[in-house]
Amino acid sequence: MAKKAELEAEKAPVEEVVAAEPATEAPAEEKFAKAGKKSKKHVEEVKAEEERQARKAEAKNTPAEKPKGAAPKVRSILERRGKKYQAAYKQIDRTKTYSLEEALELAVKTNPAKFDATVEAHVRLGVDPRQADQNIRTTVVLPNGNGKTVRVAVFAPLDEAKKAKAAGADIAEDEEFLKSLEKGEINFDVLISTPAYMPKLGKFARVLGPKGLMPNPKAGTVTMDIEKAVKEAKAGKVEYRVDKQSIVHIGLGKTNFDKKALLENATVFFDSLKAQKPASIKGSFVKSVYITTTMGPSIAVENLYN
Repeated sequence: MAKKAELEAEKAPVEEVVAAEPATEAPAEEKFAKAGKKSKKHVEEVKAEEERQARKAEAKNTPAEKPKGAAPKVRSILERRGKKYQAAYKQIDRTKTYSLEEALELAVKTNPAKFDATVEAHVRLGVDPRQADQNIRTTVVLPNGNGKTVRVAVFAPLDEAKKAKAAGADIAEDEEFLKSLEKGEINFDVLISTPAYMPKLGKFARVLGPKGLMPNPKAGTVTMDIEKAVKEAKAGKVEYRVDKQSIVHIGLGKTNFDKKALLENATVFFDSLKAQKPASIKGSFVKSVYITTTMGPSIAVENLYN
């Protein structure tokens, strides 16, 4: 009995200690909704976004040190040109404006190309091409041609096509012409058609239009007088129109033309351009005129065309 009492006395403190220790409970699981702002997916996305914003703010507050190198050397546009162009450029006095005759002569002289380049006129107008009455578009017959061999195609009834062939057209066909267009064959520079045949060309407008080959009454390529249109196209009839920057571009001839022929072509063009001045223009019609060659420097011309 005594030994039993002693054993119970030894066990008592251990049980008291065990009873005194607090019981550890398992953490309660966080409850989420099936959907909405309280769903598990949304909560995780919010936490991830908060962490991302914290990292972004920390990176913003910590300026990145970048080594500063030497400033790059940028050459002017003239310095990037070839030696022949630079030599031609030095022959032009940039402090003055030349007469039309002087500019044409100087353009031929400063042509840096080895081939017979086109002598071009670039005229900046004081018009707004978005206005219908100021959208300049017309044709002019250069008395000495523009130096290019023009391939003329005619799409018209058979009897008109025969007349066009006799007038010098390179291609003059009826339904056969449509078959060649369907194959993607475009072997012409000017296309002339009769008004009655224009609807048949409608499905090719997306092909011909961007190339500037779609017949147009303003350009004189939609007409009943096919013979006259062919002869004019072969003789040097060119179309010019104002672009989105209010500039007209036209080729006046080649550098192998004599000075008189170039001057005659230029005079006819500027007379035609002056006649196109819209009645709604109150200020200057012609703002600036430049003459140049295909690869040569530009030459400022006296503005006498208002």
